[in-house]
Amino acid sequence: MDKPFAITLDPGSSLANHTGSWRTFRPVYVDRLPPCNAACPAGENIQSWLFHAESGDYEKAWRALTENNPLPAIMGRVCYHPCQGACNRQFVDSSVGINAVERFLGDEALKRGWTFEKANKSSGRRVLVVGAGPSGLSAAYQLARYGHAVEIHEAGPFAGGMMRFGIPKYRLPREVIEAEVQRILDLGVTLRLNTKIANIADAMKSGKFNAAFLAVGAHIGKRAFIPAADATRIVDAISVLRSMEGEEKPMLGRRVVVYGGGNTAIDVARTAKRMGAEEAIIVYRRTREKAPAHDSEIEEALQEGIMVKWLSTIKQADEGEITIEKMALDDKGFPQPTGEFEKLAADSVVLALGQDVDLGLLEGVPGLEVKDGVVQVGPNMMTGHEGIFAGGDMVPSERTVTVAVGHGKKAARHIDAWLAGETYAPPPKHEVATFDKLNTWYYSEAPHQVRPVLDIIRRQSTFEEVVQGLDENNALFEARRCLSCGNCFECDNCYGVCPDNAVIKLGPGKRFQFNFDYCKGCGMCATECPCGAIKMVPEEN
Repeated sequence: MDKPFAITLDPGSSLANHTGSWRTFRPVYVDRLPPCNAACPAGENIQSWLFHAESGDYEKAWRALTENNPLPAIMGRVCYHPCQGACNRQFVDSSVGINAVERFLGDEALKRGWTFEKANKSSGRRVLVVGAGPSGLSAAYQLARYGHAVEIHEAGPFAGGMMRFGIPKYRLPREVIEAEVQRILDLGVTLRLNTKIANIADAMKSGKFNAAFLAVGAHIGKRAFIPAADATRIVDAISVLRSMEGEEKPMLGRRVVVYGGGNTAIDVARTAKRMGAEEAIIVYRRTREKAPAHDSEIEEALQEGIMVKWLSTIKQADEGEITIEKMALDDKGFPQPTGEFEKLAADSVVLALGQDVDLGLLEGVPGLEVKDGVVQVGPNMMTGHEGIFAGGDMVPSERTVTVAVGHGKKAARHIDAWLAGETYAPPPKHEVATFDKLNTWYYSEAPHQVRPVLDIIRRQSTFEEVVQGLDENNALFEARRCLSCGNCFECDNCYGVCPDNAVIKLGPGKRFQFNFDYCKGCGMCATECPCGAIKMVPEEN
């Protein structure tokens, strides 16, 4: 049998590049921003740590995760996971359980004693962080990694801020807070408890601090005028939750009415039930759909026997009872009074109408602008006073743990640059890998793994953690549901389907490149790429 005919071309020969004249488009490998990453307020590189988790390298996954967030075991319990709302997998079957995998990694780190690596050298600069809540802890962590000496001043007796004083134990066990805080302190961060800053400028001067990050939480409960008899017991929600951390628990009685529709209202009602209240009733002036509380929290409360009076408002509070007025939606969807009243038995009324920040430490500091009860900051998180930065509840933003962690990281980057006399410029972001960029016919349905939940009897009578974590098998399965949106994961599809052998494998972890001496621009590689990491671009003349 004759040998196959072959021609070897000099790479410099014009014949070696003959396919270029055939192409009107050429394929290029691209990196797109996964929608989960784009939606994360903490700026986590979610796809990166999921990649390591699905390979079973949990420590590497945890270290990739904690580059941006030092509190994964906490966040895996309390974050409302906007990343999952953006996940492209929801259009295939259901979103990847990112938050559940994050909790698994966080718990795995606590179990195995993984620690953070300390900075190689000291910068010689001192930074004061005011507040040991999520934003302050996040900033302290990042600043310590940059080599700065960080000192946290916390007015309360414990670290954690609103994570401790605003989130009940059944959602966030205190030993988890303690462990993740200690890991940050082990970097060399100094924590001073029961140390309230009276004036930030004086504190910086006396402590010889080069910069400060203000992260005071919203610990002051808002009040509302309710006509009430002298003997009526009316308290605010934050005071109730805060007192749960002390030895003397609040005395709310057998019948508790909570006024408000946010997550704090839900938490107080569920707490009252666990403390022995026979009735815990939430009164809220709008509908369930308009309630600021997350729907999963509302559902768990209803399962535990919490009653909710939607479209209702408190008109009068007397000893042993309250009067509520029913509301009705007008043609624009706003609640309006109806003149219909109802009486409810109530030993106490808890106001859960929002919180304010104590800004007393800012008095007399020039350049600071306060509007609507919060400090105004620039894009670099710096206030109007040079060297004083702020984040978390103190600035205009959504008040969640995840947002606060993101603020701390962002501020730390700008503080580090400012201390060096530079300006931090974040790298440009890639375009988002939307679902239409993917080719998902390669993926079969794989159901989302549901986290176990404590039985209803124990939920009503104890402060044991309600939502449990995934075991290793389920966490691994969940991580492997990631579609790797917009970024090559070396599935070899492009290599296998190319009819011209124009795809070159560069080796594990190095991806591929195109040999345009052979590529005819047919686009089959882009069509068959499951994650949308190949883009067809017009051929240059």
